[in-house]
Amino acid sequence: MPAIGAMSSCFSLCPGLWLLKPGMQKMSSFGLHTAARCAAKDYYEVLVLGGGAGGIAMSARMKRKVGAANVAVVEPSKTHYYQPLWTLVGGGAKQLAASARPMGSVIPKGVEWIKSQVTALDPDKNCVWLENDIKVSYKYLIIALGISLHYEKIKGLPEGFNHPKIGSNYSAQTVEKTWKALQDFKEGNAIFTFPNTPVKCAGAPQKIMYLSDAYLRKTGKRSKANIMFNTSLGVIFGVKKYADALLEVIKERNLAVNYKRNLIEVRADKQEAVFENLDKPGVTEVHQYEMLHVTPPMGPPAVLINSPVSDASGWVDVDKETLQHKKYPNVFGIGDCTNLPTSKTAAAVAAQSGVLDKTISLVMKNKLPVKKYDGYTSCPLVTGYNKVILAEFDYNAQPLETFPIDQSKERTTMYLMKADMMPLLYWNALLKGYWGGPAPVRTLMHLGLK
Repeated sequence: MPAIGAMSSCFSLCPGLWLLKPGMQKMSSFGLHTAARCAAKDYYEVLVLGGGAGGIAMSARMKRKVGAANVAVVEPSKTHYYQPLWTLVGGGAKQLAASARPMGSVIPKGVEWIKSQVTALDPDKNCVWLENDIKVSYKYLIIALGISLHYEKIKGLPEGFNHPKIGSNYSAQTVEKTWKALQDFKEGNAIFTFPNTPVKCAGAPQKIMYLSDAYLRKTGKRSKANIMFNTSLGVIFGVKKYADALLEVIKERNLAVNYKRNLIEVRADKQEAVFENLDKPGVTEVHQYEMLHVTPPMGPPAVLINSPVSDASGWVDVDKETLQHKKYPNVFGIGDCTNLPTSKTAAAVAAQSGVLDKTISLVMKNKLPVKKYDGYTSCPLVTGYNKVILAEFDYNAQPLETFPIDQSKERTTMYLMKADMMPLLYWNALLKGYWGGPAPVRTLMHLGLK
């Protein structure tokens, strides 16, 4: 598994809107579904847990298979966020509002929105329990509950965010504080962290470092800044081709990287960050900071820990090729909440959704799944306000690239794709169940067709 990994929010790949299915662009972007409620019925043919990228994409696909009235999405949040944009929000290149839409506008028209939280799963009885002891049964269950952030596992957080100089691009509540800390930077240490847990979009912790470097150069403050990346990992990136390219960027821009350093405490009143040295148990280091970007520890949602559908670590236990549950054939998983041994990104969700669609189609016909997910994931590594290295790779941490160019090079075209094209593709294709990853594009590219 890549060292960046088990690590959704990076979204990439690329093609272009010319690949969207005929008539798709005519669809309303705000198809209204049945009003949110706490379970209008007690049984659905397909029950989807989670209203993130994976849950919405699969609910759209399932609607076309079994009809909207037979599909429900369980999701308590009122807002759906396109989280890959938060890297650019934290760097001042995009507005937070551009990443948000009402949850009701992305749930497919006619699909039931159960505005509640899952409290327990009982796959042996084909049902789940919601708040207020409400039971909902299903024929097929799709688990897309995402990943949980645990700022509280760092001493001094989350209350430390009430102080200036500290932010985090991983939360809608703290991403704008990153941009404020960057704007207010005067001189001293700018520290960027990577935790000792799986994370979503594992490239994001260093993307904001590159953007901060670019901003400080643009504003004439770079000479007064000591920029450091303190990562719990032993490498900068898990795929050698892209790691080599990033190390060149780091050397060229005079950025400091400290490996095997895990943030354990923030003393926000003193502007101090405490790190443990993972190679020397019990040894800690204290760094003063003028700016601190925190990537929080992450883990499976609480409802999945010790659940019948999960492995020993709490991740949904699915077959890595079909996304079908290893024990319960009518249960499936997608995205960050699964134990798929690849990075946790929205690009991975796109590729997984196409495979899972075919898997469920065959299971519904009492046939064995044949479509195989190869672990494809992608991370557009933003290295400046107009530069991106587009990393794409598979389960074996081998490059699995879309374009007939060297994707380890910084390119403005890839930045434009990240900043402008991918949000359109996300809202208009992935969430509507029309985009299943880069395979068709890659095939055309390799045939020399444009």
